[in-house]
Amino acid sequence: MSVIAPDETRRTPAPPPGTFLGMPAFPVNAEQQLANAQLRANLARATATIRAKRALRVAEVPQWEDLRAAAAAIKDRVLANLDTYLLQAEANLTKAGATVHWARDGDEANRIVTELVRATGATDVVKVKSMVTQETDLNEALERAGIAAWETDLAELIVQLGHDRPSHVLVPAIHRNRREIREIFLAEMGRYGTPAPPGLSDDPAELAGAARAHLREKFLVADVAISGGNFIVADTGTLVVVESEGNGRMCLTLPDTLISVVGIEKLVPTFEDLEVFLRLLPRSSTGERMNPYTSMWTGVTAGDGPQNVHVVLVDNGRTRALADPVGREALRCIRCSACMNICPVYREVGGHAYGSVYPGPIGIVLTPQLRGLDSAIDRSLPFASTLCGACVEVCPVGIDFPKLIVHLRRLVADRERTEPGLEPAVMAVGEWAFGQGKHLSLVERVAEIAGRVFGPWRFFRKLPWPGSLWTSGRDLPVPPRESFRHWWKRVKP
Repeated sequence: MSVIAPDETRRTPAPPPGTFLGMPAFPVNAEQQLANAQLRANLARATATIRAKRALRVAEVPQWEDLRAAAAAIKDRVLANLDTYLLQAEANLTKAGATVHWARDGDEANRIVTELVRATGATDVVKVKSMVTQETDLNEALERAGIAAWETDLAELIVQLGHDRPSHVLVPAIHRNRREIREIFLAEMGRYGTPAPPGLSDDPAELAGAARAHLREKFLVADVAISGGNFIVADTGTLVVVESEGNGRMCLTLPDTLISVVGIEKLVPTFEDLEVFLRLLPRSSTGERMNPYTSMWTGVTAGDGPQNVHVVLVDNGRTRALADPVGREALRCIRCSACMNICPVYREVGGHAYGSVYPGPIGIVLTPQLRGLDSAIDRSLPFASTLCGACVEVCPVGIDFPKLIVHLRRLVADRERTEPGLEPAVMAVGEWAFGQGKHLSLVERVAEIAGRVFGPWRFFRKLPWPGSLWTSGRDLPVPPRESFRHWWKRVKP
């Protein structure tokens, strides 16, 4: 059972306050992360290793580009007929003995899961790594209901015990090195269960052994497990989870009740379609030919595995993205993380700068669509890119990230154009200046005067506000002493 000091008010480690939607815009977050040299070193080392492994495994598949094209076509077919495939999946899940629940948003999904857990009388649940439950803050919702949710993925365990947030889709603790993980285990494991051995070193095998011992008691006492789902096969009602450690297999077989929380876009029509993704996903994510553990289950089998199986199908902004003919392409994503590992921006600032459970290129095109453009951080995300296009080259489902990024930037600009602020005012001045020739001539005369006065200087390096918004990051050239139009009038025959 959980080992908690008497004065503890929480049963599970608390994440840091002021994260995600409470965070400032990306440029502010990124500047803070850039000052963390250890973070940048950890990211550079880890992403370089994963990229190299991926390149080796991809080179082994002569028909790799054909597989990518097939995966994109399958996903597009699903998205174009999502209503049909969802109803088909629901019918087959129900036929197999599972109970299907529909959730419009994160709050409804959390309420459904909380009520299902309460109905069992359980106070502890074990979890397979799940992006959707992170998206909805399910752990915090369960905590408020007096239910402790224990992460069983090694990286997720590190993040949870470290009172931290995930910074990567595949490797949530990628921002931590072995020394930091050892310190977290020594300080925190004993507060929430089996403690780490006193002489624990930072050897990976020893760290994994400490995590195994800590999690073993969680697996053995939990009557309820919560999972995500990499795929749902619509024509059989089969759920699929791929993972590398075996913790998922423990969660999916030992407890009596299994609750799977899955985004509505995770459907594939048939097992033949699933085969395509099971060849693409491991090579793109971990650089492996196949995942060590690929678990599939179809409803309930009497006397074998969980006897109460629930599937919560979550929208939470996905139909909003689906309604956008351009933006819906982001829903192809299979959460492999290849785009993050190659992104020059992500490698410098890490995942926390994005203020979302989905960082990197996929985060900047998916998160604003799921959450909308109401917050400053979501409006800033489409600009967290150099548009280099490296992410397109490695995406196993062929998402055209630059196209989506430019599209979202346009939506942000259209929104801000109608809101009061500095940028709309500047644009209004520009419209006046370029609207009539006499206006432009007047502006040019003012610029020429400035050019003569400040001629000895080549650049303005520091201007008062609002000019400081420009000169804080770049120099502003001093205007020429004479505009082109006035020079042309003077020298033309």
